[in-house]
Amino acid sequence: MRIGDLAAATGASARSLRYYEEQGLLVSERSPGGQRGYPEAAVERVGLIRSLLAAGLTSAAIRDVLPCVADESIRTPWLAARLGDELTRVESQIADLHRTRDILAGLINQYKISGTGGSALSGSQA
Repeated sequence: MRIGDLAAATGASARSLRYYEEQGLLVSERSPGGQRGYPEAAVERVGLIRSLLAAGLTSAAIRDVLPCVADESIRTPWLAARLGDELTRVESQIADLHRTRDILAGLINQYKISGTGGSALSGSQA
């Protein structure tokens, strides 16, 4: 299957597919003319990659867990622990974002109450 066909079958862009290949997540064979060719199983693999990316995993983390996710026969407790580590990382990022949101909301409230007038963008900036 050519890259355009795989892109159409998965909804991923050809650029994304090339990136997955560069990251070691997807393997292709090259034709004598240099065109990428993918096996039919690549459709499912790209789906897994996209699901893991949507779950917040980095491409390096996906490279670690993809063999276990893709092949049920080699799943181990390590996979659950690794995904748990990723969940902890994402939860930490969410907590950081909540703190950032609270700070911004406080600043907005402070500036609404102070009634300084004018725009923060007008005038000189330090």
